[in-house]
Amino acid sequence: MAENHVILHLLHIFVIGGLFLYVSLYPSNISNAMFSFLFYLGVFIIIYHMYKIHKYFLLGKSYKINLFHIYLVAPLLIYIGHYKPPSNDFVYTLLLMTTFAVIGIHTFYLFT
Repeated sequence: MAENHVILHLLHIFVIGGLFLYVSLYPSNISNAMFSFLFYLGVFIIIYHMYKIHKYFLLGKSYKINLFHIYLVAPLLIYIGHYKPPSNDFVYTLLLMTTFAVIGIHTFYLFT
């Protein structure tokens, strides 16, 4: 496995997974600055993955994971960042489910 993929998987497991876990379990303890960060992170994810889709499309590669980030992860972060608590509890449950998916899939790819 390429070294940059190892770093990507570790970043998703520990940083992204940890951030999502904390936000989903303790939304009332999050500062307004963190909610702003989540909002702009969602915007960045859309822009970055749109660029990656364009790049992969031209190369004839698959871009399914980029669509997942654009249609699920980014809107979820933008919604949470914009509405803050007490937004819908279902949103935090969905973020928690996404957290376990992130940690699980990147742990799997790290060891295969």
